[in-house]
Amino acid sequence: MLALVPPPLACGAPHRRSPRPGRGAYCSSLREIRQAPELLRSLPAIREAKRVVLVRHGQSTWNEEGRIQGSSDLSVLTPKGESQAETSRQMLLADSFDVCFTSPLIRSKRTAEIIWGSRPEEMIPEPDLREIDLYSFQGLLKDEGKQKFGDAYRQWQKDAANFSIDGHYPVRELWDRAESCWSKILAHEGKSVLVVAHNAVNQALVATAIGLGTQYFRILLQSNCGVSVIDFTPKPRGGPPHICINRLNQTPNSPVASGTSGGRKTRKRIILVCHGTTQSNTEVFANMGYESMNMLGIIQSQKTAELLLDLKIDCIACSPRVASVDTAMAISEVQEAADCLGADCVPRYVEVKKMLDLEVEPAFQQAQKNSTGSLVVHPGWLDGFDHRSLTDIWKHTKKAWRSLLHELSNESEPEKILVVVGHPALHIALIAQCLNLTMEWMGSFHLDAGSVSVIDFPDGPTGRGIVRCINYTAHLGRWSIPVTRSTADDEEF
Repeated sequence: MLALVPPPLACGAPHRRSPRPGRGAYCSSLREIRQAPELLRSLPAIREAKRVVLVRHGQSTWNEEGRIQGSSDLSVLTPKGESQAETSRQMLLADSFDVCFTSPLIRSKRTAEIIWGSRPEEMIPEPDLREIDLYSFQGLLKDEGKQKFGDAYRQWQKDAANFSIDGHYPVRELWDRAESCWSKILAHEGKSVLVVAHNAVNQALVATAIGLGTQYFRILLQSNCGVSVIDFTPKPRGGPPHICINRLNQTPNSPVASGTSGGRKTRKRIILVCHGTTQSNTEVFANMGYESMNMLGIIQSQKTAELLLDLKIDCIACSPRVASVDTAMAISEVQEAADCLGADCVPRYVEVKKMLDLEVEPAFQQAQKNSTGSLVVHPGWLDGFDHRSLTDIWKHTKKAWRSLLHELSNESEPEKILVVVGHPALHIALIAQCLNLTMEWMGSFHLDAGSVSVIDFPDGPTGRGIVRCINYTAHLGRWSIPVTRSTADDEEF
């Protein structure tokens, strides 16, 4: 069971060799994007809502060896990879799918077979879902790549969007293929689609879905057997569908375990925690922020505290609203108790900072007054807010994001984890801030109550944030939401 303000940029399609009539453009710059997401997409219109679940294959023999795979087909799943695929099968067991698209490469196809199990629906091999073509790099150990190709390998590591080899631009070609894949996937009549493929191509699928270009390669992580969910909703007047990332990279293992981001060790991290469920989470926002969590919300906060148990957290920043403070205190209490299991142990103090910049609830209350109906939480629900309310939220979170990065930048602490607790809309805006987007992109992400999202900073807080996961809910166990279940009409658990 399983969501910097430089001058305006003219967004073209620098990764394409030539313009194609009728096709959209993607913005490849990391400067703040100022066009609405719909203007940057070129996906076909759909008649019915569709949910697409992306899964990366399990660990392969070449993953284990540190060998560059690309689109070669000489590696197979390791025993660990088979186990990861089985865990993903169990995670998706209660979810229904109409069809499975899979890369034809052995490591991906085998993962798909394990996850698909005895389902009678068809599996469709799709050549464009193969991994990124890396030409002469393929088959080399990473050290061999450094020795043999020197500057080209360094460019692959530092500037992959403009990396070229053997007369090709692999990342640009990959983005073209991802767009082609979406046309085929969205053309299928299935409402619930499973796609099993690879690291780079899944990154490209996520990015192209919401209109992001090649400079976002390695920014939206895809771990072995990580699950990502994207919702496509038709628009009444036709045109490209509304697209919302429901979750990103929900992995078989814990997303907060120590490790690397895109192959690089990270010492600075922000963990975004959505407070537990309150009555207003499932109804309207008129009194939101003033009530305590309900029983489900208390359980969710405890589950989150348990997920973070093994981390050494020194500071928790939270909105001053009740549900956020209570969630932060639950995490703090577990953290302080974790280091005090012996008779002579002194509890470790965990600072809880209440930050007014993390308080977005007043904007919701004003939006509710301006609305003729109820504002209900569902994927893409932020699109129902008026421009003024979204602008207020965005201004708050821009200042908040800068404050959080400043908090993280203390040079006296070479390793630091900052936990931020607040309303889902706060964290959606912070994720968009991290990606240097504008407020128009806020409707492109969804977060559930009790969820966890993780942003790593392998180059420190002045560098690019790497999104490890969005809307992770596996830690909630039986209280999590199946990935293929529509959340638009959910009743309170």
